[in-house]
Amino acid sequence: MNNNLNSLNNYLFEQLERLNDDEELQKDGQLEKELKRAKAISEVSTAIVNNAKLVLEAKKYADEFGINENEVLKLKENKDD
Repeated sequence: MNNNLNSLNNYLFEQLERLNDDEELQKDGQLEKELKRAKAISEVSTAIVNNAKLVLEAKKYADEFGINENEVLKLKENKDD
């Protein structure tokens, strides 16, 4: 899986298709397994999207104040010291 939002979107649709596969879900325990899987995927996906929103907001503010992205990372590194 590629690490980008487009790939995440495709993966979410794949999961939706699995949840819509009546024949496969009728097998013993398969529905419960897919529901747990879908919940986990949803939670991780939400975290990824929220992180992407945060990165976008940070870039907007950096652009607005004329701060170079590398300078923001450098400030973070110095703060951790």
